[in-house]
Amino acid sequence: MKFLRSKLTKPAIFFFFLTSLVIPPLLGDPDSLSAQILFDIRIPRILFSLMTGACLALIGAVFQGLLRNDLATPYTLGVSSGGALGAVIAIKLGLVLQIAGFSLITLFSISGSLLSILIIYIIAGRRGGFSGYGLILGGVAVSLSFSAITMFIHYLADFTQTYRMVHWMMGSLAIRGWIYPVVLSVITLAVFIYFQYHVKAFNILLAGKEFAVSKGVAVDKLRSASFILGSLVIGYIVSIAGPIGFVGLVIPHIIRLLLGPDHKSLFPYCILMGGAFLVWCDTLARLIIYPAELPVGILTSLIGGPFFIFLLIKGKKL
Repeated sequence: MKFLRSKLTKPAIFFFFLTSLVIPPLLGDPDSLSAQILFDIRIPRILFSLMTGACLALIGAVFQGLLRNDLATPYTLGVSSGGALGAVIAIKLGLVLQIAGFSLITLFSISGSLLSILIIYIIAGRRGGFSGYGLILGGVAVSLSFSAITMFIHYLADFTQTYRMVHWMMGSLAIRGWIYPVVLSVITLAVFIYFQYHVKAFNILLAGKEFAVSKGVAVDKLRSASFILGSLVIGYIVSIAGPIGFVGLVIPHIIRLLLGPDHKSLFPYCILMGGAFLVWCDTLARLIIYPAELPVGILTSLIGGPFFIFLLIKGKKL
């Protein structure tokens, strides 16, 4: 694969990240309404968008590395759909208890994501390993099945619940306050440290499971821990922002194209570009039909869908 690497590539990615942090000048009366909106809504939303995009891109890169497949993401493997199903069930049951950034919806969403991974493990066991096009198709089948159940629950819900479900399913980063951005920032830092610590094992795994095992890498343990950790993170994000698709597909592929497959660079730059990408998508979503707001999940899908088709047409061995 030919990489588009240059001396300016990494600075350009970092600059792209910095531009996503540009906010209205922090000037004026701190007691004014504009200052209140800035500090209570805009800055927390930007931080939450950054961390959400960073996690989605990072987990996408991790799943692709584990399965050695460019199409392996939480979205295509059904992890996001599982989280969405769990959250919709919680909404239908009227479970609204929330403590310090975590709620019963979060618990149900994480459970749905873990169920998806369990099914993927069962499929992999039947197929004799974590590789091949069939596993991706299995993930798509899981996603479609969970989506069908989700639609059935929509049908059974009352008008108020249905409106909330539909709006949430489109993906939204419209949060208020600092609790979610702070919690997700801590989660992002923790998962990045974990995966960066195992970056050597991910690089060795690029040569195949047999080679990695011969080099002393505990492949099964690494896969299990990474899938579970990734599912926990995706479940948490889905419970708040809804299923935002294709960030974990587009960003890792772009970073590989720019910097190569070395996970030592792939993971941190996925975080930078993923965060910046989602911030700009959210900003554009707020401006396209102003004063109304377009759900950000629609915009990421409009970008990611054609990209997904491009990867399929490219004819690369999957």
